[in-house]
Amino acid sequence: MPPSTDAALLQRLLDGIERELPRAVALRRRLHAHPELAHMEQETAASVAAELPVSAESVAGTGLLAHIGDAPAPNGVAPIAVRAELDGLPIEERTAAAFAARGGVMHACGHDVHMAALVALSRAARELGGALPAPLLAVFQPSEEAYPSGAEQMAGELAARAPAAIVAAHIHPELRWGEVALDAGPVNASCDAVEIIVEGEPTHGAYPHRGHDPILALANVVVTLHAEAGRRVDPVHAASLTVGVLEGGSAENVIPGRATARAALRAHRREDRLALRAMVEEVVGGVAAAHGCRGIVVLEPGEPALENDLQIVTRARALLTGAGMEAAAEWRSCGSDDFAFFGAIAPLAMGFVGLDGADGFSPRPLHHPELLPPDEAVRAVARAQAVMYVAAAELSVPSP
Repeated sequence: MPPSTDAALLQRLLDGIERELPRAVALRRRLHAHPELAHMEQETAASVAAELPVSAESVAGTGLLAHIGDAPAPNGVAPIAVRAELDGLPIEERTAAAFAARGGVMHACGHDVHMAALVALSRAARELGGALPAPLLAVFQPSEEAYPSGAEQMAGELAARAPAAIVAAHIHPELRWGEVALDAGPVNASCDAVEIIVEGEPTHGAYPHRGHDPILALANVVVTLHAEAGRRVDPVHAASLTVGVLEGGSAENVIPGRATARAALRAHRREDRLALRAMVEEVVGGVAAAHGCRGIVVLEPGEPALENDLQIVTRARALLTGAGMEAAAEWRSCGSDDFAFFGAIAPLAMGFVGLDGADGFSPRPLHHPELLPPDEAVRAVARAQAVMYVAAAELSVPSP
């Protein structure tokens, strides 16, 4: 599509989104008040399906796919998939919102906003009918926050629809209100989970020489892992290692036979991801052996790095001003998102929608019990989704 056509289509979508906002905000509040954990999003999916302008197909348990536009698409035009997430987190909400969640589950990552925004965009796209340059495939994905990954489970069903591109927008409290971070290449890290097990020989604490202490060995493993991570990866490359769990022992005067830890490995580059995996194996085995213990590593591979497509991002940045938004300065993160699994299907792009400075927003990090995006974030995310849909639509037109 030429730029003038892009701008006109975008404006029509934005006008439709404006008409849908009151309904979308009401949906956002209902979703926020009744979050559900990964793979348990039955009521959430039902609430979303009831607001969509077309019937949605259930996939991967609680997931939904809704096709807006001509089916089959004319002239071989492939759909553009736009994704939002269904699940909440096991967090007790501490906001003062009238629609705050109760019961230890919370939408602390903006998924309620993403869902409501995509419903608004879907309804606006439905109004355009045959004027859509490519069908819009609304993807409501379960279990972004937990494994098994909902994106990985949906990938086969989504691949069968052969989308030309898959796009998404995600709130972020560290970016300025009115700005969207849209950068090409890796913008989120891969993430692998590892369990570290150190087996020793138990003994009385008064006679440590008669056993082999797995807690001391594990403590040294943790220190060495953090030191070695900075020596195995180029310091100008994005990568991180976090040990978040340590467990071992049951009494202060007993050296136990076993101690465990759990860690997360993150990297933007595949070679760094592999280097971190190898480093953990070497350190755990070597340090444990030096303490007379046995070290075991159990790796749970997670999502790959999320790499934004250059063509989509370039076109989307050019369209942002038409949506009343600006491109943020270059921004990347060692956060991770299983959206990256969809990269095996089609070109991807995710934009990050800033919240910092929004009226009534109290800055809190993602996954914080007091994070509460304002209702106005529904408009901002829906507009970003519209920008990315229009930017990606050119990829759906077959070459002459």
